Amino acid sequence: MKKILQLSICLITTIGLAQSRTLPIDTVITTQHNATINGATFSYTAQTGTQPVWDENAKPIASLHYTYYTRNNIKDRAARPLLISFNGGPGSGSVWMHLAYTGPRILKIDDEGYPVQPYGVNENPFSVLDIADIVYVNPANTGYSRTIPESGDEVDRKKFFGINADITYLAEWLNTFVTRNNRWSSPKYLIGESYGGPRVMGLSLELQNKQWMYLNGVILVSPADYKILRNEGPVAEAINLPYFTAAAWHHKALPAELQGKDLLDILPESEDYTINTLIPALAKGGFISDQEKTTIAKKMSYYSGLETKDIIDQNLSVPTSFFWKNLLKEKGGYTVGRLDSRYLGMDKQLLGMRPDYNSELTSWLHSFTPAINYYLQEELKFKTDVKYNMFGPVHPWDNSDENTRESLRQAMAQNPYLNVMVQSGYYDGATTYFNAKYLMWQVDPSGRMKDRFSFKGYRSGHMMYLRREDLKTANDDIRDFIEKTITNGKSAKY
Repeated sequence: MKKILQLSICLITTIGLAQSRTLPIDTVITTQHNATINGATFSYTAQTGTQPVWDENAKPIASLHYTYYTRNNIKDRAARPLLISFNGGPGSGSVWMHLAYTGPRILKIDDEGYPVQPYGVNENPFSVLDIADIVYVNPANTGYSRTIPESGDEVDRKKFFGINADITYLAEWLNTFVTRNNRWSSPKYLIGESYGGPRVMGLSLELQNKQWMYLNGVILVSPADYKILRNEGPVAEAINLPYFTAAAWHHKALPAELQGKDLLDILPESEDYTINTLIPALAKGGFISDQEKTTIAKKMSYYSGLETKDIIDQNLSVPTSFFWKNLLKEKGGYTVGRLDSRYLGMDKQLLGMRPDYNSELTSWLHSFTPAINYYLQEELKFKTDVKYNMFGPVHPWDNSDENTRESLRQAMAQNPYLNVMVQSGYYDGATTYFNAKYLMWQVDPSGRMKDRFSFKGYRSGHMMYLRREDLKTANDDIRDFIEKTITNGKSAKY
């Protein structure tokens, strides 16, 4: 009995020494892999590790986890584009686009994006690694990234957890990363999803003005526009209607006249009505006539699938949460997803103003959480007991002085090379596709730079790449965007 006890103690001690719930602040693990993308087979290197964030006294105050992919056997690395990828939240790890969109491996899901067991990863035949090297960055307290110390009063939260602080320290971190990896000569692109949209909009100017790093492109994936999302008024209240039209069309909840047409044939109608009729009507507020209010409500019902009375009862300002809860109330009693309204949920009761839970997010976490934990530890050999934060502790988040639209405009004005592409799913109810269009329209009121913007829409939701058809199309759109914005010796001048 004594020998067995000694063996158990020895085993526990060995396991305890093997791993720790802390990470080195500066480390990297390198592995070699092969991929077949767009029909071409090639080898690539994956580096996953941590790199410090320093304060003004060169003291490490955080360590950011990243994964960096480079295609092997490239003769001129300086000419090869570098794609720098951020997700959003704020507080979300880089897992989403890393393991489902642009990276060389994608999680196991069905063709529409629903989880499949056993969980794991497959090869991504559509990744843009064939034409660009990619780095996925986890901001502080997301993924394996942590502040130093990880918690407590010693953490200066003002340096990390706010829109401007976030942009400032990430720009500094990218300067170090680009220097360490000798990528100063490479064409550079930022891609940001959701909150990552304003993050990379702000970074475009911060990198230019504070790090003297100039970009060729910024890609906004389902971007959050906080000039709209956190404000009231006619535009913010009206701009969701085209999304209502799209989601209702998908669920066959529109009148037969609209339901019989293709989605892309009816969305321009709804957009035109929103801009030219609904916004002016809402601008009248409580002084709109009863007759006009009823007329508007009937047309909103026509384009949304909601009941006219419900729209009138809410003074023509219908929250998206009400739409998710009530669109299918009489058609099976399901709720529809926030981030992707193709997904269905079941609530405790039919009545209410919002769903009990986000059906799409619970579905995604089924697949993403086991996949990223398996992939980093087993395929990329980054062994740790540290928890991968799908969503990390970054709140309260300081949203004051948000001016990323203007930051992007200034960056574009100062840099003739800089182009912008917006990618959105029509069924995204959180950062709607029409809000993304409106954001794009508002960046440069002069219109003199509008030829450097492009918009791409997809028949899916916030993470449009989960649908296999859109995964291919959206990666092809990134590939085309990069290839068209490589300057090939053209001078940066107007």
